[in-house]
Amino acid sequence: MIPRRARISCAGIAFALCLQHLVSAIEVPLDLPQPPTITKQSIKDYIVDPRDNIFIECEAKGNPVPTFSWTRNGKFFNVAKDPKVSMRRRSGTLVIDFHSGGRPEDYEGEYQCFARNDFGTALSSKIHLQVSKSPLWPKEKVDVIEVDEGAPLSLQCNPPPGLPEPVIFWMSSSMEPIPQDKRVSQGHKGDLYFSNVLAQDALTDYSCNARFHFTHTIQQKNPYTLKVKTKKSHNETSLGNSPAMYRARGITETTPSFMYPYGTSSSQMVLRGMDLLLECIASGVPAPDIMWYKKGGELPPGKTKMENFNKALRISNVSEEDSGEYSCLASNKMGSIRHTISVRVKAAPYWLDQPENLILAPGEDGRLVCRANGNPKPTIQWLVNGEPIESSPPNPSREVAGDTIVFRDTQIGSSAVYQCNASNEHGYLLANAFVSVLDVPPRILAPRNQLIRVIENNRTRLDCPFFGSPIPTLRWFKNGQGNTLDGGNYKAHENGSLEMFMARKEDQGIYTCVATNILGKAEAQVRLEVKDPTRIVRGPEDQVVKRGKILQLPCRVKHDPTLRVLVTWLKDNAPLYLGTRMKKEEEGLTIFGVTERDQGDYTCVASTELDKDAAKAYLTVLERPDQPRDLELSDLAERSVRLTWIPGDDKNSPITDYVVQFEEDRMQPGVWHDHSRYPGSVNSALLSLSPYVNYQFRVIAVNDVGSSVPSLPSERYQTNGARPEINPTGVQGAGTQKNNMEITWTPLNATQAYGPNLRYIVRWRRRDPRGSWHNETVRSARHVVWNTPIYVPYEIKVQAENDFGRAPEPDTYIGYSGEDLPSSPRYLRIRQPNLEIINLEWDHPEHPNGIITGYTLRYQPFNGTRTGRTVVENLSPNQTKFTVQRSDPISRYRFVLRARTQVGEGEPLTEESPALLDEAYTKNQVDIATQGWFIGLMCAIALLVLILLIVCFIKRSRGGKYPVRDNKDEHLNPEDKNVEDGSFDYSDEDNKPLPNSQTSLDGTIKQQESDDSLVDYGEGGEGQFNEDGSFIGQYTVKKDKEETEGNESSEATSPVNAIYSLA
Repeated sequence: MIPRRARISCAGIAFALCLQHLVSAIEVPLDLPQPPTITKQSIKDYIVDPRDNIFIECEAKGNPVPTFSWTRNGKFFNVAKDPKVSMRRRSGTLVIDFHSGGRPEDYEGEYQCFARNDFGTALSSKIHLQVSKSPLWPKEKVDVIEVDEGAPLSLQCNPPPGLPEPVIFWMSSSMEPIPQDKRVSQGHKGDLYFSNVLAQDALTDYSCNARFHFTHTIQQKNPYTLKVKTKKSHNETSLGNSPAMYRARGITETTPSFMYPYGTSSSQMVLRGMDLLLECIASGVPAPDIMWYKKGGELPPGKTKMENFNKALRISNVSEEDSGEYSCLASNKMGSIRHTISVRVKAAPYWLDQPENLILAPGEDGRLVCRANGNPKPTIQWLVNGEPIESSPPNPSREVAGDTIVFRDTQIGSSAVYQCNASNEHGYLLANAFVSVLDVPPRILAPRNQLIRVIENNRTRLDCPFFGSPIPTLRWFKNGQGNTLDGGNYKAHENGSLEMFMARKEDQGIYTCVATNILGKAEAQVRLEVKDPTRIVRGPEDQVVKRGKILQLPCRVKHDPTLRVLVTWLKDNAPLYLGTRMKKEEEGLTIFGVTERDQGDYTCVASTELDKDAAKAYLTVLERPDQPRDLELSDLAERSVRLTWIPGDDKNSPITDYVVQFEEDRMQPGVWHDHSRYPGSVNSALLSLSPYVNYQFRVIAVNDVGSSVPSLPSERYQTNGARPEINPTGVQGAGTQKNNMEITWTPLNATQAYGPNLRYIVRWRRRDPRGSWHNETVRSARHVVWNTPIYVPYEIKVQAENDFGRAPEPDTYIGYSGEDLPSSPRYLRIRQPNLEIINLEWDHPEHPNGIITGYTLRYQPFNGTRTGRTVVENLSPNQTKFTVQRSDPISRYRFVLRARTQVGEGEPLTEESPALLDEAYTKNQVDIATQGWFIGLMCAIALLVLILLIVCFIKRSRGGKYPVRDNKDEHLNPEDKNVEDGSFDYSDEDNKPLPNSQTSLDGTIKQQESDDSLVDYGEGGEGQFNEDGSFIGQYTVKKDKEETEGNESSEATSPVNAIYSLA
């Protein structure tokens, strides 16, 4: 989108405003002697409010300062004699004060102001003062008006004569406005016209009201009451004002006939510059349509407006070209009729050449010109100092020639004020122009060393107001150059201004104006600076935004750096109020949460003291549509109905869908349900209905922004009942306890019940063809069967029934009775393929007692008396394998496995992993038995055993003893009570193996040698024999030391310890 732009130059505006001064007469400085000049006066036709004081304005300038006097109705008005009347100081304005009483009407009349000084007298226009009036309506008795239905009727208003004329409008006596259309309307004179009367027109009365401007009062006429005589009852039809209505009511259709104006032709006069109003009001059945034409051409373009349902034609600012013949054509289906109005345009006087002040030097010639036009042509009358020129003292230096006065060889002392009066039967014009004879050297009236700044390529002017008598000649120069500036890009005006058509950068500089006459010369300088224009380089663009969104309107400005720029925003050409949702930033405007009232024209205005630039864009806000209205039901049938609606405003986003909803007042009163959906291009739909529903409908409109507010509901429509056609869905059977089964289903809704007393026949039996059916009739959507076996299947049926009958045979569903805790898994196998992992495998419980929802595996490492952290794994119901990553290659693991149903966890199955060292030794002995080092080791061990036997034999023969400590280790009971809850708390005694036994990897028990290894005594300094050849003492110390240290070493860590240990 391209933003709409409007660039405006303040210099251009100033030039346009002052263009009239470029050719206006030269003003005489007020410090010089001059005749009076009227500067302010009241309007000719002056209507005042009787409740306020009266001010009749008259102000003038001159040297000496003028004095003022007044005439009233052509006679001298003595202000000093009336205490209520005063004159403002140094002004001629009259003030009439009514605070102390008095009647404003006593001061009505024609006033004229006279301003005098030593050089002449100036006159104001004649001011016709009138006091506003709002008279009461005359008392009158209004009879009941009887009229036949279909006949025309006019009700006369005849308001009291007010000043100014009152505004007329019709209302009922209860102050309700009278609806108007092409059948019933008010004429411009205030009467109320009925093209044809209908019975419904008698439902109200009709009162004419007059509203008066100044007093702000409303006068009400006694109301008219109509009695309409009809051929048929008013309630027999409801077809509105359609042609079918007239036929249905027995009203005869008629051709048009004019009620105003009468006949086939009329004439009308209008004054130039006023508005012309032509009116044609016609009767007929049906009410006629009105069309307007102008003979010999088209209606005046650009200033023609149709009003009052085409019954009135208004032409604004009438000119002579608008005169001619206008015709109105009234037509209906029965025929047409034409009325011709001849329009004559007259004119009050208007100026062609208005006389202007004349300044002459002694001995100079001059002239005053007064030319006016009008219809009829106005007469011109000259006055001097307020007196007819014919009766003034003779002056040989002047000559009157119709609309011109010629002055020759004027002398000082000939100054006076001349008045020109142009008048005809429609009005008059009065102008003052003085002749002043002066002998003054040139003078420059503007301040010296002016600075003028202008935007590049714009028009500008340099002012140099001057005065002198004789009138000086004035020339312009630039930068001291000798050439006079006039022509090309420059134009010098008589009042001293230098107009520059297009200012360029090279036009900057110092300009000098020089005024010269025979008495001397005067000069002044003006400096001109040319600035870069202000431009919006990126302005806002037309946008379409959804309601609630954030909108950004850019406005980036480039301007002259020496000028201060101000950026403002307008909305619909009025200053934009930012509030809290809008933020003006350096390069744009941000609107947060756009709403409907944000839609409109946005204008960014960048302005400096010299110029401005504007860029405009239109914001369209997409809203949710307005609600549909006027819902109607038609085509009523047993299972269908047609719904029609009138669409609401789409709020700038086309309606894509209509959602029809319904509400019923039996099962869920007040709850609305979606019924159907239709394209946004339709406004009528045939709706399918269900039996035994008391329907009420509403419609929601949908567009891309969202959904409208629902429409008002339609009237209700009740359908008859029938037996149900469907059965409940979603039938389920499940236990809530281990000895029951709860049967549930989705109940039928209001549109499925089809009749009163909806109920459900519930049937069930065990899933066995030999089983017998049980049944129960319920009204809710639930039934509980008790005393059922644990988790067995059942066949279930649910059938709907109402007072009209049963639904078809229902489908069969499978349900299950309540579940219980499952038994333990059938087995748990443990395999250790290497030192890093343990593989578990198990089988499902023999008695699941329900649906297995998963398995809970708890495991814990242990090493002697030390235990590790318990890990809990929740496994899927289909999983029968699991792998455990070992934390170290030595510890054993205890596993507890339980199955789960929805009731909870079942019985546990506990197993422990075998000792890993037995398996390692078994695997390795095949490999090392053939190794040389192993054979040597075995020989050394045999030698040590032999030595030990010898020592024992010697000791025994000597009677010596050594202590042997019994180890009383107990085997870990896998059924320990702590296993069940997943925690393992092992003490030292609990973790000791049975005496003289060791569990192998395959679960067998091996006979074990002595737990005390000889290796402990075959190495190091501690293993020396005593001097008597005995090492028993050292052994005892060693064993005691081990007892003191406790079981810090658990299993044997070498093949020697695994095979040989002391008993």
